Amino acid sequence: MHYDFIHWRGHTIRIKEIGRGKPLLLVNGLGGHTDMWAPLAERLTSRRIISFDAPGTGRSSTPPLPVSIAELADLAAAVLDYHNVISADVVGYSYGGAVAQQLAYQHPSRIRRLVLAATTFGIGSTPGCYRAMSVLATPFRYYSETYFERTADTAYGGRVGRNPEIRQRMIVARRRHPPSSYGYAMQVLGGASWSSWHFLDQIQHKTLVVSGDDDPLIPVANAKMLAQRIPQATLQIIERGGHLMLWDDARNLGRLIREFINAPEKGSHAGSVHASGHEVSAGH
Repeated sequence: MHYDFIHWRGHTIRIKEIGRGKPLLLVNGLGGHTDMWAPLAERLTSRRIISFDAPGTGRSSTPPLPVSIAELADLAAAVLDYHNVISADVVGYSYGGAVAQQLAYQHPSRIRRLVLAATTFGIGSTPGCYRAMSVLATPFRYYSETYFERTADTAYGGRVGRNPEIRQRMIVARRRHPPSSYGYAMQVLGGASWSSWHFLDQIQHKTLVVSGDDDPLIPVANAKMLAQRIPQATLQIIERGGHLMLWDDARNLGRLIREFINAPEKGSHAGSVHASGHEVSAGH
């Protein structure tokens, strides 16, 4: 495991590298930091995993102004440059899914295969339920154990909403490097006017779109639309999966992602990626 800091466009960015093998870039969600990837990273041990704290999160510096999704895509490319990686498989989760889509559009040669988990195409997407969205309005869930416990089911659904033990493990990880209120606000504003709708049909990478049918924040309709618009996309719907499925169901999702990114090039995307016990839908 190796931590470092890079200087990028006036920001100080914390980066993390763990493991050996073919490179895999993980792009986190709103307010998330690199150490939160541990449950999923443990299921992807054959990979060289690279991640970073976006400006305003983790141990990266807080930006004075919002950093746009397009700029974050440039940052992701710069992180790959720092690690001398020409092309990597990329997993973008939630807000990080927006960054991953933008990276695929702006820097298509930097991505080999793309995984979009619990994410949307931005403006025009089907909104989540109001109570869940209101929880995301502030980073308070990163600070208060009581608040996270009280809102987990409403905001995230899935196993974290049903299992108190999983919630306790997540609380510890979240409180380790919580985002500042200002940094969190800058991240929210940075994505407020973003949409990938106009370029989704230009993403030519083999793409796995993953959605949980118990996600109050990101309804399945958004994943279906992404899979329909991206030419080489496969849609995987996780039964009873919530917004935090990469963490609270890391064993299943880790296997699913491994099968997708490790599949042979020829014929690897001819059909759906199968996950035992879960509903599978195919894109086109």
